[in-house]
Amino acid sequence: MDGPNRKTGLLREIGLTGLVATGVCSMMGASINVVPIMIQRSVPGIGSSVIEAYIFSIIPACLAALSYAILSSAMPRAGGSYVYASRALSPYLGFVASFSQWFGLSIAIGVISYLIVPFFRDICLVMGWLELGSTLNSGPVRLFLSLAILWSFVALNLKGVRIYEKTLIPLMLIMFGLGSVVIVSGFLFDHQDFASAVLQESGYAIPEPEVSKLGISDYLAASAILFTSFIGFDSIAQAGGEARNPGRNLPLAIGIAVAIVGIFDMLFTAAIYHAVPWNYIAEKAQSQDLTAPGLLGHLLPDGVTVAIILGAAISLLNDLPAMLLSVSRMMFSWAKDGIIPSRIAHLDKNSRAPRTAIILSGCMASIGIVGSHLASDFFLGIDILVTSMLVNFIFMCWAVLALPQRNRELANQVTVLGSWAVRKTVALFGIALLTLFLAVHVWKDLNSDLIAWYFHSTFVWLLVMGVATLIYLFEVRRLENRGIHIIEVTSRLPLE
Repeated sequence: MDGPNRKTGLLREIGLTGLVATGVCSMMGASINVVPIMIQRSVPGIGSSVIEAYIFSIIPACLAALSYAILSSAMPRAGGSYVYASRALSPYLGFVASFSQWFGLSIAIGVISYLIVPFFRDICLVMGWLELGSTLNSGPVRLFLSLAILWSFVALNLKGVRIYEKTLIPLMLIMFGLGSVVIVSGFLFDHQDFASAVLQESGYAIPEPEVSKLGISDYLAASAILFTSFIGFDSIAQAGGEARNPGRNLPLAIGIAVAIVGIFDMLFTAAIYHAVPWNYIAEKAQSQDLTAPGLLGHLLPDGVTVAIILGAAISLLNDLPAMLLSVSRMMFSWAKDGIIPSRIAHLDKNSRAPRTAIILSGCMASIGIVGSHLASDFFLGIDILVTSMLVNFIFMCWAVLALPQRNRELANQVTVLGSWAVRKTVALFGIALLTLFLAVHVWKDLNSDLIAWYFHSTFVWLLVMGVATLIYLFEVRRLENRGIHIIEVTSRLPLE
């Protein structure tokens, strides 16, 4: 069959465990090893309230996850969020929502690739390989290694979902094992132990923390950033075209992944702040990039320190294949509907992977690496991701509300939660809290004292959305010239 409605040709080979691993590995990595630490730089007033801000961030995350679960049970197709919004809202909003997500996640893939190298540098420093550690920290070498890491995982994704799943699940188990060492170690030591270790190593006496009043804007801004810990469960929805028993496994995997990550991240962050004084973290974060293993290294034997740094590196590496699958399947679904050139949906005849979509997503992620390198700061990429994903999640909650009115047939296929009254309540509360997070995040960004406009994530995001709109208008007109109407195309699910 020719045209936007031809069959996808994807293989349904990812089981429940693989779907859970996709969500977990997309969420864990920077979200536990970097963000809860470096938030002291991004939100200087947060101080000792990181755990409380994290708990608050769980509420909108769960509401967004429930919205995804509701929609995935009725529309189990590749490109999840695009399919959901385009079928429940409009093709334009579907494209804008998913393009926002694609851009933010692609940049985040680059940021994560850039963050991995310092973990290997730290291993070298702990082992006494000072010259090699210094080499890894040099600008050109770090840039080259970051790109090499990224494109190694692009190559893995090109091998298809069978190899992808066999690689991801063992890495996830290793990540949990080594991450558990951090949790146990963090709760074995306290602030006094850490202060004594630092004093003995460097002669630096950590001062007593100053009591500061935390403003509600700081609290909400921190929660909005910590919300990124849960960005990743949507990767499960993007794999909807390759999931076995998708009506059951997609919603179930989303719920399991969010629960696992919420519990593990909370324990991990609490353990770090139990062992390390927050004011020490806040002071050092202003001048250098900190990681959880690097901080605990002051308290642990070298062998254990190397193990937990390696675990952190693996958790970051795990982000890459799952996130690449997510962004490439969004491009694949756009191409299948005809919103971007159909050749981007071309599948490799052996692996049945969307080769062109994966490569193009890798190119966008490479821009994220280069941007992080030139800016000498990765938090711009994190801020862009937060803006993009908050917008996307708001649209997903809105899609839950709109689906019964726009497409009753698809609405009748929903199996998650008992009634539409309950589903609408979830969606409304989700919209309210996510909009609050977005407003606070944008306000904080626009009021930041930065040297140029392009360091404001809001302006970068608006520019990208303008580009997305132009792409959409151009491609829709091209479809209409061929006698294909995008409203008609998106009135039904893509064929499998």
